[in-house]
Amino acid sequence: MSQTPVVQSFIHEPTSTFSYVVWDPDSLQAAVIDAVLDYEEHAGRTGTQSADRIIEFVRSQGLTVQWVLETHAHADHLAGGGYIHRQLGGTLAIGQGIRQVQEHFKSVYNVDRGFLADGSQFQHLFEDFETFRVGGIEARAIPTPGHTSDSLSYHIGDAVFVGDSLFMPDGGTARCDFPGGSARILYRSIKRLYELPEETRMFVLHDYRPGGREYRCETTVGEQRRNNIHVRDETTEDEFVEVRDGRDRTLDLPRLIIPSVQVNMRGGEMPPAEDNGVSYIKVPVNYEQGFTRNA
Repeated sequence: MSQTPVVQSFIHEPTSTFSYVVWDPDSLQAAVIDAVLDYEEHAGRTGTQSADRIIEFVRSQGLTVQWVLETHAHADHLAGGGYIHRQLGGTLAIGQGIRQVQEHFKSVYNVDRGFLADGSQFQHLFEDFETFRVGGIEARAIPTPGHTSDSLSYHIGDAVFVGDSLFMPDGGTARCDFPGGSARILYRSIKRLYELPEETRMFVLHDYRPGGREYRCETTVGEQRRNNIHVRDETTEDEFVEVRDGRDRTLDLPRLIIPSVQVNMRGGEMPPAEDNGVSYIKVPVNYEQGFTRNA
């Protein structure tokens, strides 16, 4: 049985986010990774056009969705995993570190008393290095915290999906100044990924097109080890921490962090509707310290 999954990427240009459909060509069992909901922030309106493209593709290929996977509780886009799960089935899953994210942000947003910071909004919480399958293809959940405390990479056959831990080699790495983030921890997580075979295909979550080039989402472990502008084989931990922490001090908060986190920590669902039947996104005023360690 093949251990080489087929991978189809989908770009959400407003947030420079890649989603993936990954499947076993023998069984046609599939995983959907990091789907996106559309969101018009000026109107407070969500949309499913981007997620519907994925659903249409899955159905056109005759695939059965076994897993709906999130690499972490994203801070720059609304997760579409909950919507994908409702439409196509499969097990909605994330890493067990989501509990720490929920515990922190439930106080930031002063969420409803019925909200439980126990990960129960997802159907499965992966433990570190837990193994699973996509059809007949062996897979593993690799803990890669540092960007966030719940960050997870999915190693499926000869491919690894790294979320925000790494960008393309000319883009470097993700920020580490969110609550629970750490440049030192991210360095160690990246070194863990670099232990995979050099030929392992690596798929990133975001590409911000350095220099205005075309979008790219696929590289290899070997290419990252040789050419990543922040972490190459010869880069020491202290060197990386100095560069990463220095850059993080210059960054603004992501444009969609306020709606994204409070939706994504709920498995991609909106907060419960209030007594008028309307769901509301809260905006903490003058409370930036809840979102970044540098505030």
